Amino acid sequence: MSPSQNALDDVIENEQSWRLSASQLAVLVNSGRLSAYSVARQALARLEAVNPAINAVVDYRSDDVLAQAKRIDERLAAGEEVGPLAGVPVTIKINTDQKGYANTNGLMLQKDLIADANNPVVQRLIDAGAILLGRTNTPAFSARLFTNNRLHGHTYNPRNKALTPGGSSGGAASALASGIGALAHGTDIAGSIRYPAFACGVHGLRPTLGRVANFNPSGAERSIGPQLMSVAGPLARSVADLRLALGVMAQPDPRDVWYQPAPLHGTPKPKRAAVCLRPEGLETAPEIQHELHKAADALRASGWVVDEVEELPSLKEPASLQLSLWLADGFEQWAEVAEQEGDVAILKMIDKARGFVDRLPADALSSTLTKRATVIRQWKRFLAQYSLVLLPPAAELALPDQLDLTDPERMSRGLFPMMAIPVLGIPAMTLTTALTDDNTPVGIQLLGDSFREDILLEAGGVIEARAAPVTIAQPEF
Repeated sequence: MSPSQNALDDVIENEQSWRLSASQLAVLVNSGRLSAYSVARQALARLEAVNPAINAVVDYRSDDVLAQAKRIDERLAAGEEVGPLAGVPVTIKINTDQKGYANTNGLMLQKDLIADANNPVVQRLIDAGAILLGRTNTPAFSARLFTNNRLHGHTYNPRNKALTPGGSSGGAASALASGIGALAHGTDIAGSIRYPAFACGVHGLRPTLGRVANFNPSGAERSIGPQLMSVAGPLARSVADLRLALGVMAQPDPRDVWYQPAPLHGTPKPKRAAVCLRPEGLETAPEIQHELHKAADALRASGWVVDEVEELPSLKEPASLQLSLWLADGFEQWAEVAEQEGDVAILKMIDKARGFVDRLPADALSSTLTKRATVIRQWKRFLAQYSLVLLPPAAELALPDQLDLTDPERMSRGLFPMMAIPVLGIPAMTLTTALTDDNTPVGIQLLGDSFREDILLEAGGVIEARAAPVTIAQPEF
């Protein structure tokens, strides 16, 4: 919810523009009420005040940030149109190419891999007038729901240090929740945008495969499984900011062979939604079930028909296919590199995965792709009936930090509603709707048909309007 005019005046007078939304900042900078330079200076001050406690931003250059802002102010003074993100501070995940910066992907082995060109997403943000504030932490190989690595260290959840900030976009979500940047860039191959947003108490949107052009010039071509599942997308503290960021990110680039020039707004569909509290017997936390009920009621009050359904098309099966697509091709090469890197958590993951990989048949990749077509077809038929599905992001609220080192079974058994979506190729969004008494975020997941992010954002805005507002965390540990 936008602050009152008096509150806005106070924020500006007290030089706390980091409290404002991306949408507000862009209007204020474009109108000349705030300079991009002052926004950048205040964003850096906030970063330097809170980042030592959470270690979310692991690479930033103050001089570069201020130089970007100065150029934006000069262009505005010359009467140029700067773009829809004029002066908005945005963080970039450290597994994504940003010219002149290392794409470490959380690895000692890549600490000197300096990008000589921008990833398309990064370039689109620059073209829209954003200020690239800093680069956010990720686990080694961007392969965990916990954000810790040998190169950059441990990132913490700013709302509750005992909880994971999520992964792999854990640094992105932790920074955003703390007021470091008004938007955050993330990537998602198994929940890496949605889970950190869920864990840190912000919103995260995983776009449809092909919606956002995404390619790292510094890296080798990825195998087909990751290509079919990995996307880039935004994290934000409001649904309006997700919509703004998606519009900027969803621009063409010939380097992404999966990009599709689909319209951001599709033809109207019936306002009919399904809500499922416990898909396939998921032991959903009562707090999440409560928020799903509230979300359904908010939609009904806005004219939606919402059916509570006992079952959805399978999520467990595509979640298992996600592992096959990820691991069936190139596993031994990954294991070799992981041995060189020496990250204990990743080595444990690989050791656990080896048994799964050893049981895969010789035609695993082909058979997995065939099964993928079947489960996508089942979901497409369901989404022809329902424009929107509300379901849990996971069984539990944010997990204890580093749980995969002590209880990997507990960690993995409730995650299939999140892991399934990349196999299906459809858009999904986690929406934070409440905080518990111990500052644990509570949220829900929304999904829809391919290239219908507009429906998710419309419904998300309705739900957000009746939910607890997303607050900025003040790490006190």
